[in-house]
Amino acid sequence: MEDRKTQVFTGSDSGEQKTTYDILKAVYDALDEKGYNAIDQMVGYILSGDPSYITGHNNARNLIRHIERDDLVEELLTKYLRK
Repeated sequence: MEDRKTQVFTGSDSGEQKTTYDILKAVYDALDEKGYNAIDQMVGYILSGDPSYITGHNNARNLIRHIERDDLVEELLTKYLRK
């Protein structure tokens, strides 16, 4: 497996750069603010690819689409297993 670095995404409007962590945290916070079980919703999205699991609140649905789901799973496993 190749050594991968955290991806950085540039926001189209502000030029602001966001890491995968920043995006996941923003999506989590948006789901939590709306009263959803954020972990369950994010797992549903990762497993199904259905963006309706993610709220549109605070642009969360658009943000999560910046990360390919297979890349996301790979990064999560890498971070979890390389403690």
